[in-house]
Amino acid sequence: MTVVIDQLMQEGAQARREHRSADAKRHFAEAVEVCRANGLQPDLAGALKALGQVERDLGHNDDALRLYQEAVVIYTAEGDALQQAHTVRHVADILLVSGRHIQAEPCYEEALKIYRSHEQTQPLDLANAIRGMAMLKQETRNVDQAKALWEEARALYAAVNVEAGVAESNRRIAQLTK
Repeated sequence: MTVVIDQLMQEGAQARREHRSADAKRHFAEAVEVCRANGLQPDLAGALKALGQVERDLGHNDDALRLYQEAVVIYTAEGDALQQAHTVRHVADILLVSGRHIQAEPCYEEALKIYRSHEQTQPLDLANAIRGMAMLKQETRNVDQAKALWEEARALYAAVNVEAGVAESNRRIAQLTK
């Protein structure tokens, strides 16, 4: 069964890379159904996230949000803290771009709490979560908090050589300093 799921996920990923959203959505939706039918929870969570990303690509934020939230429930039940944090961060990102700042903040806080306490957290994952919270703080005019978060994100991006992250952080810090 996992061979079928892996094939669907690979075909969906390839279609997404080729900007064939309808095909990607079809493959990922089929993977979701196969996982549901066979009770494969971790695989289901991954398929839900992949389908959610396609929905985000298409601008269907409410559909994406629902899919990511379901994946969070699965990762939480499975005890996969890092996947939970990663997925909660995506939930927060969707809420942020949807202008739902009050709902986004506790999601970023949850993701950051998990990342900061987990010894296997990758610096880029932490940087991306900090980036989201920094954007939220900047949008809600919490200048001092935003600036401190951007500085922390910049240091993490620099440590893993993510030039775009460093450049964005520098730009945002400059905006906040004016």
